Amino acid sequence: MGDALTSDHTVYPAVSTATSIPARPTGRPHFGLFQRLLILALLFALALLVLSVWLDNAALTSQPGIIGFAGQWAAWAVRGVVGFAAIFATFAYLKNRQALADISARAASIPIRRTLLAVHFLLLSVFCVFSWALYGNYLTAATPANVIFVAWLVTGMSGIACGACSIAPLGLWAQLIRSTGWLWAYTLTAIIAACFAGFFGGYLWAPAAELTFTLAKAFISPFVTGVVADPSAKLLGTPAFTVQIAPECSGFEGAGLILAFGVMWLVLFRRECRFPQALVLIPAGVAAMFLLNAVRIAALILIGSAGAERIAAGGFHSQAGWICFNVVALAFSIAARRIPWLNNNAPSAVSAKADPATYNPTASYLLPFLAILATGMVTNAASAGFEWLYPARLVAVVTVLWVLRRNYKALDWHITWFGPAIGVAVFAVWIAFDLMKNVSATDAMPEALLQSDRFIRVAWIVLRVISAVVTVPIAEELAFRGFLLRRFVSENFESLPLTQFTWLGLAVSSVAFGALHGGLWFPGILAGLLYAWALVRRGRLGDAVVAHATTNALLAAYVLLFQKWHLW
Repeated sequence: MGDALTSDHTVYPAVSTATSIPARPTGRPHFGLFQRLLILALLFALALLVLSVWLDNAALTSQPGIIGFAGQWAAWAVRGVVGFAAIFATFAYLKNRQALADISARAASIPIRRTLLAVHFLLLSVFCVFSWALYGNYLTAATPANVIFVAWLVTGMSGIACGACSIAPLGLWAQLIRSTGWLWAYTLTAIIAACFAGFFGGYLWAPAAELTFTLAKAFISPFVTGVVADPSAKLLGTPAFTVQIAPECSGFEGAGLILAFGVMWLVLFRRECRFPQALVLIPAGVAAMFLLNAVRIAALILIGSAGAERIAAGGFHSQAGWICFNVVALAFSIAARRIPWLNNNAPSAVSAKADPATYNPTASYLLPFLAILATGMVTNAASAGFEWLYPARLVAVVTVLWVLRRNYKALDWHITWFGPAIGVAVFAVWIAFDLMKNVSATDAMPEALLQSDRFIRVAWIVLRVISAVVTVPIAEELAFRGFLLRRFVSENFESLPLTQFTWLGLAVSSVAFGALHGGLWFPGILAGLLYAWALVRRGRLGDAVVAHATTNALLAAYVLLFQKWHLW
């Protein structure tokens, strides 16, 4: 596959194209600032996700002394670090884009330090051992608990430092701080204020509890019957899954973060903003975060009631808040920049419509896939055992593709024999791995579907097949191969032929595609590589889409003929 990939296309180094690039030694990959920060974010996000699912912070808060104090503030420290990184990166990009491009050009000539990266993983392993001892309460009377705690803290901070310095040297981080002026101080002040406001805002839980509780109950009531609600104990859920809404879930931390974000925006972009109108963004953002917090609690209950208790209590519980914050922050940014009533420099409705620069290629490539994900979250959460609402995904993505149809005319949708051939190869790989994992698995049609009316059953299956063979391949190929594969070459990715890519882009897009497929992540990665081959061989998105469609069509036939419903 490697020889074929290099036969008639160009592989570009993974660097920023915003400035001239100095001569670099060959024989190793080169990463610009964007790629390095992405690698670091993925590295830390994975560790944070594992730890948040594995460890329960209540195990520390119940202990006396310094350990109990740390337990009270540990979660806030993590929120502060993540919030600082998100807000600093956002405003650094908005205010100092050219300086970041210069740093990216310098970063491209600096190798990633593998020794420090190995030390990072070693320290992370030791940190996990200390975490197991502290959170699992495995310390004996003879064990110096405070010493273990200090070692745990030092190990964790050292691991973070080694990970950061392995991706970029200390001098590069210092240049990043210097080039953004006092942004680090503004961000740090805002985050500390937000964390303190969120922590002490817990004392305001009592007056806010009834509203939050009522909103969350109202959100879940249309989807389930027999809602379990005990306002005095803050218990809410269904007979299958009930949660206790703790003070930390009151929404004050999210409100504090968006308050910090909004104040920083109005300060840094005060010359653009129209006052006093722009001040309305602050209460609007805080109210949106408070409302979305109730939505988050309702979604958690619905996911748990659908049978995914571990996902609800683990990954979703820890990450949904940040998703809500990102959504509100993005909406805040768009409104502050694009609404003339709020911004002196915002384009008018007429000029925006006439100006082709308002076209957003990233949205065109990602929105169909995001429509599937967003609709899938809702339909999964609203389903009890069987996802009757799956066809809603088909409706959502067809709607998005139709609205954006003119944006895809420039893509090469022609197909050759190579696309179906790749699709057959991926199907063979997929089935081989599934047989190794599930040697004797035979899953009959789900009972709910089997017992349904024949017309409903056939209609559901037909719509499921259409979605798998038509809309899913188009949406996923636009996102993973059309966008992500080329985004590592240039920010202006749409100007590049589909034959151009970087090895980092190929790896990230394929790994991300594999991660989307759960337990079959490894064949998913191989599938991503093969679909990318179909794309770059002739630069035809049509080949990648038809390869994907062929695989899904064969899988659909395999599921229906051989009763392998676990593959669906």
